[in-house]
Amino acid sequence: MPSTGPRRRLVGTSLKMYFDLDRTRSYVRDVVRTLNELPNFPPRDAAGHQALDVFVIPDFVSLTSVHELLQDVQAEVWVGAQDTHDQDAGAYTGEVSPKTLAQAGCRLVEIGHAERRGLFGETDEIVARKAGAIVRNAMTPLVCVGEVTYPGEDTELAVSECWQQARAVLEAVPTDADVVLAYEPVWAIGKAQPASAAHIVAVTQALRVRCLDEFPNRSDASLRILYGGSAKPGLYEHIYEGVDGLFLGRFAHDPAQFAKTIQEVYAAGRTGA
Repeated sequence: MPSTGPRRRLVGTSLKMYFDLDRTRSYVRDVVRTLNELPNFPPRDAAGHQALDVFVIPDFVSLTSVHELLQDVQAEVWVGAQDTHDQDAGAYTGEVSPKTLAQAGCRLVEIGHAERRGLFGETDEIVARKAGAIVRNAMTPLVCVGEVTYPGEDTELAVSECWQQARAVLEAVPTDADVVLAYEPVWAIGKAQPASAAHIVAVTQALRVRCLDEFPNRSDASLRILYGGSAKPGLYEHIYEGVDGLFLGRFAHDPAQFAKTIQEVYAAGRTGA
């Protein structure tokens, strides 16, 4: 059955290749301790269920140990993977099977990042095949999308480029499969002037409308959109009308800031939160 009800907010981080094995374990232990020390964490809804989702995406070698360490959090925290092959098994030296990732405890898999597209030549078609493999193995694809062309004030241009990336994935998975889109305008990566909050909200709101209009059998709750650009305290309250959470980078390497951002993502726009 497709996801129903209101969309749950989602926040997490990818460690890329910044940490070695020991540093990753140390970081995750610090995250566990910091989250467990938060008052009233995790927040819960009226039915007593955890009211937002949190994830950490380490490197492949660290996956199983990170998954084990995260069991000590008093909340459910997902572990994810940074990529996958589109086949479950075969003669693909150096690749990682989505079936193996699921067996290792992964709940979601990041695909389509601008680095993968730029450095390794990944296309929309390749990303779509990976999305299908992720869903086939009962995990959630976290699909990075973002316009390469600087659109200025042209929201339609930005949405058009993002839509091409999103459409390939949505065509490759069943309409009842949960999908997360992580929006990051490629033209703003590493630039002194990031995308404005107004641009982020306008693009993500329009992209959601386009996706659901083109795939009318997909429920609103099954499609979550994150902002994956540079994030800092106070950002989410300005963009929550467009996105369901944040996909953090190096900012989250400080466990205290990661925890603070998780709290802000939950609280934004909630009266009395």
